[in-house]
Amino acid sequence: MMLNGFYKRLLPSPPAIDFVSNNGKKLFLEAYQNGTMQGFNSLISHFQTQTELTYCGLASLTMVLNSLAIDPGRKWKGPWRWFDESMLDYCGPLETVRANGISFEKLASLGHCAGAKVEAFRASNITIDDFRKYVTKCSTTDDCHIIASYHRAALKQTAGGHYSPIGGYHAGKDMVLILDVARFKYPPHWVPLSLIWEGMNYIVESTGKTRGFLLVSRPHKEPNMLK
Repeated sequence: MMLNGFYKRLLPSPPAIDFVSNNGKKLFLEAYQNGTMQGFNSLISHFQTQTELTYCGLASLTMVLNSLAIDPGRKWKGPWRWFDESMLDYCGPLETVRANGISFEKLASLGHCAGAKVEAFRASNITIDDFRKYVTKCSTTDDCHIIASYHRAALKQTAGGHYSPIGGYHAGKDMVLILDVARFKYPPHWVPLSLIWEGMNYIVESTGKTRGFLLVSRPHKEPNMLK
C-alpha cells in the first residue's frame, strides 16, 4: 500500500539543468575539460544526504571537511576518525540545530572549530564579480570548497533558506553545479551563477542580514584544540 508523503520534487527547469540530463552531462564534460571541476572528484566521493530536514548546513560542512581530508582528531565509530553530522556539536547541542537549523555565523564557527580555515562572505559585503572570482578559485583546485547559503525561491524551488556545496563551474555558460545535500528532494543541478547570487542576497528575517557563502580550506597546520 502506498503511503502519503513525497518522493522527490520535480526540479524547476529552467532555470536549473539536471546533472544527469544530456545537457547536464555536456556542461560537466566541457567544464571538466576546461579545468574548472578540480574539486568535484573529492566532493562527489564524500557526497551525502542530510539526515535531518534542518541539517543542510551540517551535511554540507561534513561533506567538505571529509573532502579536504581534515582529521577530526576524535573517533567517530570504533577506531575510525571521520566527520559525521553528529560530531559537529562544538558550539552547542545539536537538538537546537534540529529544531531551528543553523545560522551563517555558527556554521562558519563550526568549520573553524573542526580544524578548517573558514572565510565567511555575506552577499551585501561583496560583488557578484568577487563571488565569481572565488568560485573560479575553488573550481580550479581541490584545496578549497564553497558552501553556498541561499534562498531556494531564486531558483524557483520550494522551501526557503538552504546550504549546499558548489561542485564546479562552467565559465563559458557562467553556471555553477549545486551538489544539493537534500538529495531526497532535488538532484545535483547546474544553475546560472547570477541566480545563486540572487538567492544569497535574500534577507534572513531573524538577523536582517543577507545570506552568502563560506570558503572552506585546509589549515596551514594541524589544529591542536581537538581531542
